[in-house]
Amino acid sequence: MTQPIAATLIRGDGIGPEVVGATLRVLDALGLSFSWDEQLGGQAAIDETGDPLPRATIESIRARKLCLKGPLGTPIAGGFRSVNVTLRQELDLYANVRPVKSFPGVPCRYENVDLVIVRENTEGMYSGIEHWVDRDHSAAESISIITRTGSERIARYAFEYARREGRKKVTCAHKANILKATSGLFLETTRGVAREFPDIRLEELIIDNMCQQLVKDPTRYEVIVTTNLFGDILSDLCAALVGGLGVAPGANIGHHAAIFEAVHGTAPDIAGKGIANPAAEMLAAVQMLRYLDRRPEADRMEKAIRAALADAGSRTGDLGGKANTARFTDAVLAAL
Repeated sequence: MTQPIAATLIRGDGIGPEVVGATLRVLDALGLSFSWDEQLGGQAAIDETGDPLPRATIESIRARKLCLKGPLGTPIAGGFRSVNVTLRQELDLYANVRPVKSFPGVPCRYENVDLVIVRENTEGMYSGIEHWVDRDHSAAESISIITRTGSERIARYAFEYARREGRKKVTCAHKANILKATSGLFLETTRGVAREFPDIRLEELIIDNMCQQLVKDPTRYEVIVTTNLFGDILSDLCAALVGGLGVAPGANIGHHAAIFEAVHGTAPDIAGKGIANPAAEMLAAVQMLRYLDRRPEADRMEKAIRAALADAGSRTGDLGGKANTARFTDAVLAAL
């Protein structure tokens, strides 16, 4: 008998439990056996334990090395620090991998988009080094940390990913013309790694031009590698090009653990109404299966999601349809 796959499960806040529950239905239908250790994070964890990221949650992921996670709430400006950022730094999940694909039937401006953003996930402007510089809180300072080690490992991840997936170009998005030390170090290091991959072309674009070129023609790009803040912004820009965050999954990958999640928010305004779109969370599970080298199941699941998205009768409201969460999930199961 095949041993169940041990993994941590965080259902999340807002619509999180709904989209995660829908995703578990599809994973069950694939015939895969998971041993889930359910843990808390975000507002749900505060309500129960007083801590947005309990130590038990971190230790569960450390032990199982795998996590499927729903969206977690993070206050804007005040309140506690982002749980997502804390998890990435605590577990050294240095690679944020965001596939961006166009889906037949999903309203968007482009067809045949198939690119991946590989974002450095632990350094840069999200290093967590910031403070007020005066007693009146009229000025604040944030420090961006870029290291050669961090830059090298994310660049290597991008090139190895490109080679493994049969892609021929990696584009480095940077701001080395202005941020000569930090962004300059990232670009210089990426060039060095690129020399080890002569079969893959390195393209360099300044970040503002990168945004412009993506809006003009995203089909030109295959793998984009960049620093933390730039990658965060590019990821959402690219999601909008293919229909929005409702079809945007993400992976946070390190040497010793990986977390897979929908990258949209908790959508408290529709939580509990049964109308949330679970496609992004399901696509995150597809990423998880590929990470586990369960490609046949991953391909089946993605094909079924694509079929459900192509049918106007099973698309949810955010994608121009009228279906609810259960109806979309049923359509995915039927396509399986």
